[in-house]
Amino acid sequence: MFSLAQPPLFTRLAPCRRILIAGAGGGFDVYAGLPLALALWEAGKQVHLANLSFVGVDRLPKRDMLRPGVAAVVPDTGGDSGYFPERSLSRWLDEQGLPATVFAFQMTGVRPLASAYRTLAKLLDLDAIVLVDGGTDILMRGDESGLGTPGEDMTSLAAVDVVDVGTKLVLSLGFGVDAYHGVCHAHVLENLAALDRDGGYLGALSIPRESREGRRYVDAVAHATAETTSGPSIVHGSVAAAVRGEFGDVALGKRTAGSELFVNPLMAMYFAVELDALARRNLYIDRLHQTYTMWDVVREIEAFRDAVDPIRPQRAYPH
Repeated sequence: MFSLAQPPLFTRLAPCRRILIAGAGGGFDVYAGLPLALALWEAGKQVHLANLSFVGVDRLPKRDMLRPGVAAVVPDTGGDSGYFPERSLSRWLDEQGLPATVFAFQMTGVRPLASAYRTLAKLLDLDAIVLVDGGTDILMRGDESGLGTPGEDMTSLAAVDVVDVGTKLVLSLGFGVDAYHGVCHAHVLENLAALDRDGGYLGALSIPRESREGRRYVDAVAHATAETTSGPSIVHGSVAAAVRGEFGDVALGKRTAGSELFVNPLMAMYFAVELDALARRNLYIDRLHQTYTMWDVVREIEAFRDAVDPIRPQRAYPH
């Protein structure tokens, strides 16, 4: 039973003690889980952070490798000096006196990634996994006018779908940012309504500007921006601006020069769903379970899209 007095997300996680929060889509997605991690640490939970990594995990120092395809990144892990989101987050966590290990998954297809998740689930004795997406494309089911950049998100969703852990959830943070990649956010809302009818929608909640979690998230994003000389995160720059209360065409640096942004309070809201319900509504997830590489995943998605009919037409959000 849920109550307005407690967000369903926290009701679902209340009995869980050992929780992995993992970035689904690579890059800086793990930062989308930081406000939740901070709240759960404060509540006395054992929280671990992980990310599907754009860094070549197999090229990291051997001392940091748990097994092929999984590394335990710490503040002094070697690697690219200009782009390493997992290490940037580890360094920020260490400066805050928080658990500083960030697990990094090699970019693979579903079968190797599921095996990597099973390794962490056993090692950490997990009773919950929360996938987090910076954006909304993880909520796409396959017949929308645009899917965003689904490869990494769907690989993570399909991998965790087959991992035996008691509680599995998905969080989306950054409503609106994927419009740049062709996502129709009327379709996002339509999908959430369908999940609600299926009993899989856990509601939405904002990250308040004056909350401890909001302030520290904004600080972590600023820290990552300073460390990432080759391309700081537009997604989290936008979300952090929304958390600060900014609105409209906010300047975020050279990467957004010439683009008109629409930063707004919806970007600072978590949308939470049951992972099992989201996976069941996806129209092509079964095609991905036997993939070994990301190229396999991309080919399967493209083959599905070539055959799907009808595709839901783009529609304007009417308000």
